[in-house]
Amino acid sequence: MNMPQFKVLLLAFLTLQALTQLSWSMPLEMTREELISFTPEWKGERFADGRPKVSDSIIERMKAVDIEAAWVVLRNEGYDYQFEAGWEHVHPGETLCGRAMTVQYMPLRKVANDVIDEMGDEAGRIGDQVSWPIDMLVQGDVYVADVYGRVEGGPIIGASLGTTIFAKSGNGVLFNGVARDLEQLERIEGFNGFVRGWNPGFYWASMITGINIPINIGNVTVMPGDVILGKREGVIVVPAHLAEKVVKTAELIRLRDAFGFERLKAGVYTAGQIDDRWTDEIEKDFSQWLNDHMDALPVPREQIQELLKERTW
Repeated sequence: MNMPQFKVLLLAFLTLQALTQLSWSMPLEMTREELISFTPEWKGERFADGRPKVSDSIIERMKAVDIEAAWVVLRNEGYDYQFEAGWEHVHPGETLCGRAMTVQYMPLRKVANDVIDEMGDEAGRIGDQVSWPIDMLVQGDVYVADVYGRVEGGPIIGASLGTTIFAKSGNGVLFNGVARDLEQLERIEGFNGFVRGWNPGFYWASMITGINIPINIGNVTVMPGDVILGKREGVIVVPAHLAEKVVKTAELIRLRDAFGFERLKAGVYTAGQIDDRWTDEIEKDFSQWLNDHMDALPVPREQIQELLKERTW
């Protein structure tokens, strides 16, 4: 065998080996190591699958964060494309907040779909593809799926799966696609869905090509473990490593606004003084106000105490 032939055979062997390795992890899931490598800024606890595990306390505090405050923090950190509008809600006015478990769907392609089904069988997955990620949900998850805006043949979630999702996660869904059974979903208290619309049909024209991988939701890339915050204006996606900063900054803004509005109503300061950079005198007044009103403010007492420790006046 001459050298050119040897190189061709070696290349073919390496390619086959690579494809064999990929077949175990793609197109269904990223490994724990891959998830960690894609979220290197996160230094805290992780789920067994590698997703960042933002604490329950931060998730709870995030629910009170204004979309605008979160947007400013993310923009200042270089995350320009984290907000997406244009949703319809199962329970309009209710907040959706939790850690993202992502799923990617694509238009059905017969042979590829057959291969995915075989991979699911080999991995011991139960039921149809649409059930696989639901079986993986844990409490606090938001089921985030890119269904590429499909309408006919696209409703992934209806009453039965919605009930199962809520039982597994205690939370709702964010779907870049349509859903069905609105009236029945409305009866699930605590379940909120942000979807593109409604259609009475059922799921048949799509296939799963990824679970817990980076996915597209409109203009936003969602990573597994990101914090999803959905309100009336739309949805903002907070990278896990910035969740605490978003919460603390939003709480400070909320407190400063409350102080400023109260002082303006009392005529203590002018609008120009409050809207401009605060003087040392105003800052000292703000710190004293925080201490005096600690139990009556819209931020937990322990967070205000922590803030006061960090302040120099």
